[in-house]
Amino acid sequence: MNRSATLAATIAILFASGAARAAETSSTNAKVDAEVPQITAWRRDLHQHPELSNHETRTAQIVAAELKKLGYDVRTGIAHTGVVGVLKGAKPGPKLAIRADMDALPVTEQVDLPFASHATGEYLGKTVGVMHACGHDAHTAMLLGVASVLAQLKAQLPGEVMLIFQPAEEGAAPGEEGGAPLMVKEGLFKDFKPDAVFGMHVRSAMPVGTVAVLSGGELASSDTFRIVIHGRQSHGAQPWAGIDPIVIGAEIVLDAQTIVSRQLDINKQPAVVTFGIFNGGQRFNIVPETAELHGTVRAFDEGMRAQALKSLRNIAEHVAAANGATITADIPLGDSNPVTDNDPALTARVRASLEKAVGADHVIPTARWTASEDFPYYGLSTKTPSVYFFVGATGAGIDPATAPVNHSPKFLLDEGALAVGTKAMLQAALDFLGYAAG
Repeated sequence: MNRSATLAATIAILFASGAARAAETSSTNAKVDAEVPQITAWRRDLHQHPELSNHETRTAQIVAAELKKLGYDVRTGIAHTGVVGVLKGAKPGPKLAIRADMDALPVTEQVDLPFASHATGEYLGKTVGVMHACGHDAHTAMLLGVASVLAQLKAQLPGEVMLIFQPAEEGAAPGEEGGAPLMVKEGLFKDFKPDAVFGMHVRSAMPVGTVAVLSGGELASSDTFRIVIHGRQSHGAQPWAGIDPIVIGAEIVLDAQTIVSRQLDINKQPAVVTFGIFNGGQRFNIVPETAELHGTVRAFDEGMRAQALKSLRNIAEHVAAANGATITADIPLGDSNPVTDNDPALTARVRASLEKAVGADHVIPTARWTASEDFPYYGLSTKTPSVYFFVGATGAGIDPATAPVNHSPKFLLDEGALAVGTKAMLQAALDFLGYAAG
């Protein structure tokens, strides 16, 4: 065979291979399209009946029942309400774990939908509205959609898939354990060691129809903290007779702003120190005995993270001492989330799968985001590479830059995201497992 004939034969083989892959993707996408009405119904039902962290009882029951109908080996009750389903393909191959979160937030919905939430719950001793303001209803519904198609392909599927429906991603209430750390602690991977872990999240800052993934540090670490200032109570007309914890707390808040602006080398990586709670006092004319501060520290670099936490404690202790007060400090408080660090080699593979699923033009660039996740615990606990990607959630005609953000009472998911996210995750899973239509 001459050189021209060899080149022509090679081109023909590549074309045929590419055409076969395109046809395979088209076939799996068609299977997702057939599931979209059910995925949408699940999402709407879950949206209308949201449940707070560690209380996802109804959600877990629905998930477990659906997985059992699909033929998955199902475990329930892990980390309180977590559900895990395992599907063994008919062929040998790798093991893949995929995570979706199930919990809602203590937020009162302000979106006019026929399936809007009117649910309430108890949070920190108060009755609060409950809403899927972060899209976890969509995550659960989409992973159920992936579960359905994988079950249909079982006879041709290599390897094994573990689907993790996780409670309490938003964080357990004070004094409770929950989320990914507790799932791992209670033996999630005792009998299933994954070769990779995937996760995804809808995001209002991206238009519907798009997906995005970033190699390396994609989401920040997060540490929460609590500082209690112990002063001395007095009459508000005689503040010199007491030690005012509110004034001391205000000084701590202000001085802590210098941690990022003056102490950390932000040429290296970004970092954030935020106070979200300042409680003190019961009456306008009484200097209270105590005041309490809560907040969060975010970072992408472990050294900067440690420095920020150390500096915060140093400021709190010395400001209090300088004013004659003492503090009780939990820095950090409870479980902390590591950086969501996407494995570069696996990210490249997943990006190629996303391009196959939704088209290369719809896989858009993304930057680091100072939000955080407990998703990294899965990969870190097993020393397994992991990838976490985003799915656009904001509909046409709405500027994603000004759309209500995740966690807002006005957060509005365009349901077109359900098909996009399901197709993206399904394709990433099938490609990783080495699936080829027979």
